[in-house]
Amino acid sequence: MTRSERGALAAAIIGSATVFLDGTIVNIALPRIGATLPAIGIGVLEGQIYIVAGYMATLAAFLLLAGALGDRYGRRRMFLAGLVGFGIASMACGLAPSLDVLALARLVQGVTGALLVPGSLAIITSLFEGQARGRAFGIWASATSLVAVLGPPIGGAMVEAFGWRSTFLINGPLILLGIGLAMRYVPELKPTGASARFDWLGAAVAAIAVGGLSFGAIRGQQTGWSEAVPFATLGVGAVALVVFPVLMLRRRDPLVPLALFRNRTFTAINASTLLIYAGLYVLLYVQGLFLQGVLDYSPLAAALVTLPTGLALAFLSAWAGSVAARIGPRPFLVGGPLLMAVGAAWWLRVPPGSTPWRARMDTPGSLLPPLATLVDPLPAIVLFGIGISLVVAPLTSTLMSSVPVDRAGLASAINNALSRVGQPLASAAIFILITDRFYAALAGAVPGLDPRSTELRASVQPLNVPGTDVEAAVAEAARLASADAFHAAVFVVVGLLVAGALVNWLGLRSGHGTPAR
Repeated sequence: MTRSERGALAAAIIGSATVFLDGTIVNIALPRIGATLPAIGIGVLEGQIYIVAGYMATLAAFLLLAGALGDRYGRRRMFLAGLVGFGIASMACGLAPSLDVLALARLVQGVTGALLVPGSLAIITSLFEGQARGRAFGIWASATSLVAVLGPPIGGAMVEAFGWRSTFLINGPLILLGIGLAMRYVPELKPTGASARFDWLGAAVAAIAVGGLSFGAIRGQQTGWSEAVPFATLGVGAVALVVFPVLMLRRRDPLVPLALFRNRTFTAINASTLLIYAGLYVLLYVQGLFLQGVLDYSPLAAALVTLPTGLALAFLSAWAGSVAARIGPRPFLVGGPLLMAVGAAWWLRVPPGSTPWRARMDTPGSLLPPLATLVDPLPAIVLFGIGISLVVAPLTSTLMSSVPVDRAGLASAINNALSRVGQPLASAAIFILITDRFYAALAGAVPGLDPRSTELRASVQPLNVPGTDVEAAVAEAARLASADAFHAAVFVVVGLLVAGALVNWLGLRSGHGTPAR
């Protein structure tokens, strides 16, 4: 590998790693963000969901558009635009004066991050061939797995030592390094003969469908469905969702050629991806809030206890991919989600009174976890981590073997988008479930409490520590109600994972998928 190739590969790794890192590290900072940043026009939990789900929604909605822009205007040019935009958005997040501004900046992060994900893979594909390409992708996968392993604990330590803003501001030096490497080592990579046509209308309709449904459900639940805006956005999103497949059938160059879905394997893989990754992202989101907002874990402890998931991905994914190539992917794509479901279900036995782990960097003795950590959250996280490690590589290889080579890029973009689009939609539904369950349980535990009171909802939010002015009895009832709401969300996650396993059981035959025509 030449020096130029190493530099270009490093730029691609930085570009994709920052996007992946910002999709996970922020979960650790959410409780601190909710406790310290003022919310003006939105609720605390609502803002926290926008910070996570809004980022993923815009990232998913613009992935296909970003890939097409790279093909048309040049991959180096769009990759650099993504780096600059992502860096500016990260600074805006780190300096945000309110929860509202932070949520908006996260949306911009998602849009600019969409330019980096397909751009990174396109750069590697264009610069390397044969075995060199395989080795480059292996280095890329190892590096991004390392980010997944080290990112959350480092983020937890940063939140403890420097505050939550540091988790965004750290992107600045990384982005500057990526820009320098890309400008020096990445040549312009505009494919010859690229089609000038692009389905801009299809891209807009897809974004409206995802954004309308997600925002409408979240905002409506936060305001008690007392405003017209949530109903209007839900309606627009629903109409866009219905119109999208019809539009794809009528467009000359559709954003998503529906002919691809005539292949049984391709359809099954994408359907299970939507279900499995929705369950994955939702659990990671509510799990972080439960650990800190209910069990009273420190940010560092919440990061350390989830470390086994990243370790399993780093060390088991390659083995799962090689074995699945020999015996077929079906056992992995059925057994993996079921093991994830068992891990998620373990959370149902974790009581709200479980002894918290308050690890701090300045107190070495606190870094040793209590026994309750080893018997309550840790088994859930280990089982879930092993399960997802059995899924990732076989799912990707099966997807790519189900389509012709000339459609591999499009197939990858569709699957990548589906793996992210399920998260904001599922988060919106989970938000409704959690808030309904929480305030109903709170009202039942504290006689005379009005669960629809705006004052109550401003000071007592599900899965978050109540304000200091809240009575002790109400605060304790809120903690128990949060645990009840969390367990309700876990049931949904388990259902999504089991459904994903069932789709793979029914949709995948023994052996590998055949290419779609």
